[in-house]
Amino acid sequence: MNSNNKTIACPLDCYDTCEAIVVDGKIRGNKGHFPTDGKLCSNFIACLKADYLQTPLYNNRKITLEESLNILVEKLKNVNANNSLFYKGSGNLGVMQSSLKSFFAKYGSTLTQGSLCDGGGGFGIKATRGEVVNPPIEKLLEADVIIVWGRNFSVTSSHMYELVKDKTFITIDPIKTHIAKRSELHLSLNPKTDYELALLLTRFAYMQDMEDDEFCEKFDTSEDFFDLAKSRPIISYEEATGVSLDDINRFFEIIENKKVALVLGLGVQKYYEGANITRCIDSFAAFLGLHNSSHHSGVWYLSNSTYGYESQFDTTNSLIKEDVSEVDFAEYEFVFIQGANPVVSAPNTKRVINGLKNSFVVFMGTTYNDTCEYADLIIPSCSFLEKEDIRLSYGHQYKSVSNKINEPSKDTISEYDLTKYLYETFNFDGLKDEKEVLDYYKSSKAKEYVFDNFEFIDDIEIEHLYEQKLENEYYFITAKQKRSLNSSFKIDNYLYLNPKTNLKDGSKVKLRSKYGEASFEVKLTQDVKPNCVLCYAGNKKANYLTPYKSDETSHSAMYQEVLVSIELP
Repeated sequence: MNSNNKTIACPLDCYDTCEAIVVDGKIRGNKGHFPTDGKLCSNFIACLKADYLQTPLYNNRKITLEESLNILVEKLKNVNANNSLFYKGSGNLGVMQSSLKSFFAKYGSTLTQGSLCDGGGGFGIKATRGEVVNPPIEKLLEADVIIVWGRNFSVTSSHMYELVKDKTFITIDPIKTHIAKRSELHLSLNPKTDYELALLLTRFAYMQDMEDDEFCEKFDTSEDFFDLAKSRPIISYEEATGVSLDDINRFFEIIENKKVALVLGLGVQKYYEGANITRCIDSFAAFLGLHNSSHHSGVWYLSNSTYGYESQFDTTNSLIKEDVSEVDFAEYEFVFIQGANPVVSAPNTKRVINGLKNSFVVFMGTTYNDTCEYADLIIPSCSFLEKEDIRLSYGHQYKSVSNKINEPSKDTISEYDLTKYLYETFNFDGLKDEKEVLDYYKSSKAKEYVFDNFEFIDDIEIEHLYEQKLENEYYFITAKQKRSLNSSFKIDNYLYLNPKTNLKDGSKVKLRSKYGEASFEVKLTQDVKPNCVLCYAGNKKANYLTPYKSDETSHSAMYQEVLVSIELP
């Protein structure tokens, strides 16, 4: 390892996008990178210690990199491109990771569209604002009060949290999360009632004369939104959400005459109508004036990290796309999976496994995961320490630069080098030089987003889970936890229930939904509402229960659009 003060960008799928620096042969947090501020989080440290793949495998037999590339090319030359699928995950979010997608677009593979993560919410925010772009992170530091809605902020954004940890927090979440326990107020609402809570808060904002007249007059669609908010009796909102009017009053006592920010998470949009649920929350924030930078500190979601940059890899040749939540791998003769673990992370695990068993599967990634069990060919990618890359952030406006500090193992290959090899083998043109791409992102400054449009939502139709829920059924909640990141690192496979279920710690139960069933070991906690069950992200059984259908508008997954029953063995 060199000790020439090179920077390293964390490749992981989280808001912070931290940056390290090599000093005297040791990796340290980079004090010169504002969000990182010299600190490394547990996920980055776990990434440094990961057991990386070193050798390609073909039918579970070790082979050389050259042999693996020959097998890949032979398969690609002998399969109908229309019968192939390229499936990219978020195991590494560096900009160079998109190079392979450009090859498969030219080759003619089916690509995926939509998201397993933030798609519905992003679609909703784009409908109200035009773009999914966060304010500068410095605006968050100016806030007196931060409303955390459906996001375990101190866990999923630990670096950003460190910058603002002394603020006053209000948390809105069905689960008593880590940040909820550190908040002045926790509104523990029922799942999928976030839009109703937003409308209720809008009513109270108006009654307490806290709406932002200046903002509402500038974007004159607010009147129809307010009509929507007052279309129901207040008491009906209280009953639906499970949030008391006393707590609503306390909410406004805390934020009155304060500079407020809202940090919005993914939990609110894991439903069929996730886009419009998010639009309601964003419209409430606008009604209150949170987007008015002269008074408040804005609304944060999972930002479009590439906003203001020009794409350096062309995928316009792709004419065939399939919703990522609805992919049936069995429909394809050839499947290439890059940096993903759909066996754990995609909806409806049983369907995913059956599909992979009926296709020729190539996996490219840095570590062996559950999906590798069903891969015919495994091509090891270089670790993030062994290749150059740039990491753009969806949590803030700062980018991180990752330099190569180690030479790659002889039987591993970077995503870009594999792309270049395939371009040359198939006589494709149009791939930009690696240095040219890296220099573009290093030297370019993304244009700033100008907030010059807002369209309040004026109508919403929601199929309420609480109207479908039977007495013996529970809302199914998924959430992030501190020791893991999606399906990586220390996975928690427990099912969390409230003690009022009258079950015992360690007891075995079977959960059943209309999409599937799975068995779990129980852990009891007061952090979970009595009408909910909780699985943390990466739980190997959780997605046996979830729907593989897409949401209403964004071609994306809707993991929490499901009710479950509990059966004893």
